[in-house]
Amino acid sequence: MMTERFELIETPMKGLHLIQRQLLGDSRGFLQRLFCAEDLQMFGWNHPVAQINHTLTRERGSVRGLHMQKAPHAEDKLITCLRGEVWDVAVDMRAGSPTFLQWHAVHLIAKQACSYLIPAGFAHGFQTLTDDVEMLYCHSQPYVPQSEVGIHVLDPRLAISWPLPFTVQSEKDAATAWLPDDFAGVSI
Repeated sequence: MMTERFELIETPMKGLHLIQRQLLGDSRGFLQRLFCAEDLQMFGWNHPVAQINHTLTRERGSVRGLHMQKAPHAEDKLITCLRGEVWDVAVDMRAGSPTFLQWHAVHLIAKQACSYLIPAGFAHGFQTLTDDVEMLYCHSQPYVPQSEVGIHVLDPRLAISWPLPFTVQSEKDAATAWLPDDFAGVSI
């Protein structure tokens, strides 16, 4: 599916998409639309943007995540790499989903003008593949600490194949528990 500014690239998981942005350029440089509610609604984004966050991660091999919010604050995210490269991972945590606890990763490269559209019910994290990575996140819900769910990035039930040895991880993320054996997913 395609609009004037975006092309939808399907993934194996329902609702999880890679969005290829179209660059308009000339001798001065380029313009690219990062967000368009009307166009992205066709791809599953049906909410106003509640929050936009910008991160800088300095060291190659650093890991952020896995994070999500549970209902009633479950959120869609549109993830964009503005500088550098990341291995960006989404894990399906939706109760009853045919892809429950499966993950899908994409290699986001700033120069390639792609964004990752992650629906509610997916946990998100990434590993930096270069130094000084800048990321931009559009969230459909504001951050509510009581609704945050963290999943350990090395949880054996997920078996995520991280491309590099870990260099830096926050104390909070490192202390996140593994999923309990009886974990049945989240409702969205």
